[in-house]
Amino acid sequence: MTEIKPEAAEHKSANAWLRRPRDWIVAALSRIGIRRNSIATSLFLLSAGWLIVALVATAFLLTELYSRALDASLSETLEFHIETLTDLTLLGDDPKSETIKVADPRFDRSGSGWYWAIRDTNGELLNFSNSYLGMKLPQLTGSFDDTNTRSAVMTDPFGVRIRMIEREVRVPDLPLNIMVTGSLDEIFQLVDQFRGQTLIVLGAVAIMLAVMSTIVARIALRPVGQLRREVEKMREGEAAALSGKYPTELAPLSDEVNELMRSNLQIIERARNQVGNLAHGLKTPLAVLRNEASAAKDNPLAKVVASETEKMTQLVTTYLDRARLAARSAVVGKRADATNLMLRLTRVMQKLNPRVTIAMMRPDAQLPWFRGDEGDLEEMAGNLLDNACKWAKSSVGVTMVAERATSGTSLLITVEDDGPGLSEEDAKKVLRRGVRLDEKTPGSGLGLDIVKELVDVYGGSLQLKRSVLGGLRCELRLPAAKVGGFRTFAPNRKE
Repeated sequence: MTEIKPEAAEHKSANAWLRRPRDWIVAALSRIGIRRNSIATSLFLLSAGWLIVALVATAFLLTELYSRALDASLSETLEFHIETLTDLTLLGDDPKSETIKVADPRFDRSGSGWYWAIRDTNGELLNFSNSYLGMKLPQLTGSFDDTNTRSAVMTDPFGVRIRMIEREVRVPDLPLNIMVTGSLDEIFQLVDQFRGQTLIVLGAVAIMLAVMSTIVARIALRPVGQLRREVEKMREGEAAALSGKYPTELAPLSDEVNELMRSNLQIIERARNQVGNLAHGLKTPLAVLRNEASAAKDNPLAKVVASETEKMTQLVTTYLDRARLAARSAVVGKRADATNLMLRLTRVMQKLNPRVTIAMMRPDAQLPWFRGDEGDLEEMAGNLLDNACKWAKSSVGVTMVAERATSGTSLLITVEDDGPGLSEEDAKKVLRRGVRLDEKTPGSGLGLDIVKELVDVYGGSLQLKRSVLGGLRCELRLPAAKVGGFRTFAPNRKE
């Protein structure tokens, strides 16, 4: 058993706590329609993160400015009280006179942090406030500045933090030191209250700005969603081009998509025309060579020409098929009703193979359509049905279902028979071009390979398995398009 170190466990726990707020935010965004890994989510998280940092920094900056303003105001107040005491001392004949006092009730309350005292240069206490009665504060030892003033921050015997200001004056020929203090704890309480109120106000502002950024992101990204829906319609075959009006940033992209589709269709059409021209161009020379070789059967050269001509014909057919499949690989915007097509194919195959019973199970009411060319689907399903009818003893089964997954919906067409079937090794071999396991059965051996190439073109899959009927089970998975309507029909059986 692996031992988990306490440090690693604490680090893992800390990471989990750091991830929780992000997961909560993403979950909340998903409830209002904003998905993970989307541009809207990224914009919201970036703006929200920046707002939090900026507003918290603003709150502390405002608090610091407010604290400094209060401290400066306190210093000015203490300076004013020193000026008042100096004037009263100058007006009086004796610094010990009871007429010298400050009209602020805080100087009468013990432990308030507000004190004043008048001393001579020897430190003897001459006069003081009522709040200073019975108290002893440490004397300042620093040097006086240009205004004969010095200050310091200290704590009184009651534990109150105070700011002390002392000034040296001469009345009229008697040097005196006048000391006044004010409570800093009052300032700290005001700063704490201001910080709390500031955080509440800025938090409300942050929420409003976050909601606004979410709304702005959704409105700004609405054309992107419209573009995605139109491209999806093109892919599903519901539209031939993008027709919406987009803002300046997306309009070039829309134009480029339309131009790409137009160019793609031109390339496909040109490739198909070239394939057809090549087929017609080679057909006549090969036919002439074959006829000339047949006219001189006894000539050894004629036999060689006939053999090589046959090989050339098969090679031409093979590569023409490949070219035709390659031309189809770029087909976009087409779809086919798989249900009707399979129904038509089973009826045709039933007539062509009367010895076999073809049973097609009722499809699901929401069976999707095939996203692609109808002719391609007919060729793939027709080859599988034809192959099943050739090898079946008496029964062929056809089923069609929709497979829904997180990656999308697929159309699954299953064709199985009660023939001899194939081993795993033979199932791999039979998908190769031209490979035939039984030369007695008519055919070129290209059917399953053509199916496989078409399946690859559409990004589907073809699997050969053992059927419950005892023969071969072919599973054809193809991309699905828009869901079709419900259709009822009876299974096709041999009359």
